[in-house]
Amino acid sequence: MMCTSTTVKGLLALALSIPSVQALIQRDGVGKLPALGWNTWNAFYCDISEAKVLTAANKIVSLGLKDAGYQYVNIDDCWAVKSGRDNKTGQIIPDPVKFPSGIKGIADEIHALGLKVGIYGSAGTQTCGGYPAQIGNEYLDAATFASWGIDYFKYDNCYVPSNWTDQYDSCVPDQWQKYGPYENGTCAKSSSDAPTGYDWSTSNTARRFSIMRDALLAQNRTILYSLCEWGHADVTAWGNSTGNSWRMSGDITPDWPRVAEIANENSFLLNNVDFWGHNDADMLEIGNGNLTLEESRSHFALWAVMKSPLIIGTALDKLPATHVEILKNKYLLAFHQDKVYGRPATPYKWGTNPDWTFNATNPAEYWSGQSTQGTLVLTLNTLGTQVQREIVWSEVPHLEKGVEAFQVTDIWSGKSLGCVRRGIKTLVKSHDIAGYIVGKKCTPSGWWA
Repeated sequence: MMCTSTTVKGLLALALSIPSVQALIQRDGVGKLPALGWNTWNAFYCDISEAKVLTAANKIVSLGLKDAGYQYVNIDDCWAVKSGRDNKTGQIIPDPVKFPSGIKGIADEIHALGLKVGIYGSAGTQTCGGYPAQIGNEYLDAATFASWGIDYFKYDNCYVPSNWTDQYDSCVPDQWQKYGPYENGTCAKSSSDAPTGYDWSTSNTARRFSIMRDALLAQNRTILYSLCEWGHADVTAWGNSTGNSWRMSGDITPDWPRVAEIANENSFLLNNVDFWGHNDADMLEIGNGNLTLEESRSHFALWAVMKSPLIIGTALDKLPATHVEILKNKYLLAFHQDKVYGRPATPYKWGTNPDWTFNATNPAEYWSGQSTQGTLVLTLNTLGTQVQREIVWSEVPHLEKGVEAFQVTDIWSGKSLGCVRRGIKTLVKSHDIAGYIVGKKCTPSGWWA
């Protein structure tokens, strides 16, 4: 759909007027910056093992990903004994076939590599794969995770019992949801809509995830808390006070249409992102499915500049060097992990569509953001053919007005383009993205004002 978006502008203005909630501040700076790591799910689903996890951990080191900043090795669903908990202690039991050393044993090995380890659960009676989950056992399980040396906890949203479901539904404008189509990022009217002004922080979803937050904070160990509530219950209203990151949509899949759809949705939610709180656009699919090299570059660049957690989700021992280099891009990672500027890059011009258009297939194509290395500027090609894109300095926020020329570096080649006047024109392949660090103002050689 290609439509103008006065509705979206109105919603954005409303979001800007709402006071920000108190962020979840953890010890040792945990969660201040978006997480960097790896997860089992997109690569292996339930077919996980101690050997596969340790292979990934060692590859994070040997491929230079640890040196680039990646630190979490996360075990997703299906790690426990499916039949139930320990009859005496009530604790979840790690599957002894998949993890013969236990979770503590593998955590010790991962820690010995200088990395951190994550585990998965769900705010329901079972995990999404049908394994024991946390509701009603939050404090017991948090204590168990802490005793195993867990550093990161991903909390999913499956098998919610009827007494914990929400009274109302909130709008998550994913194409697969039941209330489409989504004109201007809104959902069709429904009898289950919340009344105007409803406080979603009082919803059962917010309460379920807050109980687990309190259980984790009660432990003598700092554990990053990643909410996987699929964007439900207007999570942007309460996620920042509950977790370190929160999912803003349903699950990702390894194809360009879904990558573009999530990027579009998240581009209208970035006012919620700063130090200590990050929209989670879901795990990376680089190396999976039918994503081209160009689509993989765009996927990574958009997730990085939106300051989503960057959680790799592929078999690292099979990942081509071209894709490893994308994951290690020093300019995008420096922007993502900037210790001075916490805000993400945001769209400043939509390109194919009129500005502020909510469009699942053609998200905003011109982005910029501040960083200590300079202003990062991106131009995306959402079309099916190669096109010329033009970045004009006078249109880019954060650049000094009235200045004609700046020092410029290409983020993909690392090449300095020297002192560039007025802007840049470049050919961009289908679904690819061009990016530049725009630095100090300058005077081009042989040019006089």
